Parts: sequence; C-alpha cells; structure tokens
Amino acid sequence: MRKKRVLILSEGFGSGHTQAGHALAAGLKRKNPHIRTKVLELGSFLNPTVAPLILSAYRMTVNASPALVGHFYRRKYEKPVGRLTRLALHKMFYQHAVDVIAQLQPDLIVCTHPIPSAIVSYLKLATGLDVPLCTLITDYDAHGSWMSPGVDQYLVSAPEVKALLVQRGVAPAKIQVTGIPVHPDFWSKQEKVSAREELGLKNMPTALVMGGGWGLLFSEELLAKLASWREEIQIVCCMGSNEKLAARLRAHPALQHPNIKVIGFTQEIGKWMDASDLLITKPGGMTCTEGMAKGIPMLFFESIPGQEEKNREYFVQHGFGAELHSPDVLDDWFATLRSRHAASSQGQPKLAIRQNGYRPDRCAGAVISLLHPSAAPARVRLQTGPAEQRAN
Repeated sequence: MRKKRVLILSEGFGSGHTQAGHALAAGLKRKNPHIRTKVLELGSFLNPTVAPLILSAYRMTVNASPALVGHFYRRKYEKPVGRLTRLALHKMFYQHAVDVIAQLQPDLIVCTHPIPSAIVSYLKLATGLDVPLCTLITDYDAHGSWMSPGVDQYLVSAPEVKALLVQRGVAPAKIQVTGIPVHPDFWSKQEKVSAREELGLKNMPTALVMGGGWGLLFSEELLAKLASWREEIQIVCCMGSNEKLAARLRAHPALQHPNIKVIGFTQEIGKWMDASDLLITKPGGMTCTEGMAKGIPMLFFESIPGQEEKNREYFVQHGFGAELHSPDVLDDWFATLRSRHAASSQGQPKLAIRQNGYRPDRCAGAVISLLHPSAAPARVRLQTGPAEQRAN
C-alpha cells in the first residue's frame, strides 16, 4: 500500500516558518512513521541564485529599518495576496512549482508561509491542480497575506486567530485551532536538575537568553544588567547561527564569569529550556510556542513591529510572560528566581504556562486526520471538487 505523502512548503523570511515545517514533519513521523514528508523552501529550491539575494535584502531591512517592516505589515494587514501578485510571483520565481509538485505527488500540501500558499492557490485555480492545500499560520495574528482562495483548511495558533479569519469571510468549518507545531523534543519536559547536570550547568537559578539568529544586538545597558546578577543567577546566551554575535559576547569583559555561558547553534534547545527558570527572547512565534510547551515563563524584548508585536501582545495578555520594556524589569524577575530557588530547588515565578488548552502534538494529529478524512470529524474533511468551488 502506498504511503501517504505530505509536502510542506515554506520560505526563509524569518526562521520560524521553516522551523515550523520541520517540527510538523518530525511530529508526523513520531505519530505515524508510515507518513512520508518533504520540507522545501520553495523559492530557494527553484531559484537558488536569486532567492538568497532577496532574503539578504530582507534581513538587512529588518535589522536596519524595523519600523519600515512594521509600516508595510500594517498597510497590507487586511489585504490577501492579489490575483495579479500571485501571477507575477509565479511567472518570476515559481513557474516550475507545478513540476515539483507533480514529481513528488503529495496527498496533501501544507504551507507554513504565505507566499507558497498563494502560489499553490494560484496553481489550483489556474491549472486545476487537485491536491488539498492546508495553510498553517505560524504567528498569533492573521495578516491578510495568509488568505488565499484555494486554501482548503487553515490550521491556526489560537481562537483569536480563527476569529480574525472568520471576520474576513473564511468559513469556520475551514479553520482548526491546533496551535503551532513544535518538535517532539518539546512534547515532554525533563526534570530541571538532571537537565542542568547533562548540560554541565550548576544547580542554581538559570535564565536562558535567545535571539541572536537574525543579527540582534544587545544594548550595553541590558548586558550590564545581566552581568550585575552573575553571582546569583546563571545566564545562558544562545545566539543560534550568529557566530559573530556569539564571539562578541564571549569577549565582552562583563560576561567573563563562570556563571555566564554563551552558546551558538544547538539542536538541544529543548533541553536548555528544561534547565532554565526563565526565557528572555524576541517574541517569534516558534520560540514563544516552544517556551509555552516547556512551561517556562518568558520576558520579551526587541519586538519587530508587526507580527512580533502581535505575538508579544498575545503571550502577555494570556499570562505567559511580560514585556522587558526596561532592563530594570530584570531586577524583579531575577529577585523572584533567587527567592524561589532558596525555598525550593524546583521553584519558578508563578505563571501558568500550560493553559488555553495548548497540546504540542495536536497540529500533527490534525494533519493526519486530513490525510484520512473518512476517519476524521466532518468539519475537517477536505473538499476535492473543482478549485473554483473552493474559493472563499
């Protein structure tokens, strides 16, 4: 019997989109090893020369002019990707997309970025491509660009996102609140003391600082505040693939201390979260969801205007963390870590993280249900009729 195939399409504009794709693939494999998955950054795959240049320009804009990014986000907030834009994207960058899909022969396409979602939607409407299309929204907001007429099912992070889509005309039956998928490494939690021992950390209050992958530059004021607690709080700075920033922090005079550790890219970030009492991070959708899955309180800083601001608002409003609007906020949190650790080695700030019904394996389960519609509730069965009948 032919194994079911899921093609997961993303783009590299922000690491979270592709990361969500790989997390979903790993989750599907964990729940059903017989499902075959393929994760592609479609534009980079089809245009390996041009795509990196576009991505580099985008990163430069994010780092140099975040307000400009926010301006464009708000300006297009209510607007789906238009028909002419989808056509232009197809002609310029994605004209061989249908060939890739035909070669891989997926039973389901899941898009974790708006652009491939718009392209596959265009192919369904223009060429009669008859593969169910599922769009996985990887933030805690619903920008209009996520909406495309050929989408059969939306998987969203929260009820608020579903409400936004319904408000814009998407049928409620086409939307499932599944949460953003995280890798199975985040489906369970390791005991804190043993995680610290495995990572070579001391058994003391620990804060994990993340956010260097896209060129984040920590202010001297924040670094000084972190360093001022180094005798009482263990600090781990994870800079991801940003080796330049990692080297800068390792050489910083204030951070030369046994209780301060700077690490680069790691595939064990779940274990580092298990070892920590507090996560200090930019409010990217994936990182925040991983923190929520691990039950770790969060402080959010350096929000990029647009989707990161919306993510921060969601997590603060629902009690998952707080905004680090001033380095002085760290004093209150670190003092809490210190006092709770003194009372109990397992203590942490009183924040209910596993709430709102989030289950880290739910998204993978929903996709499996879409692959086997006869065994799924009627509301999640995908239509397979003419593409024009599936338009919003």
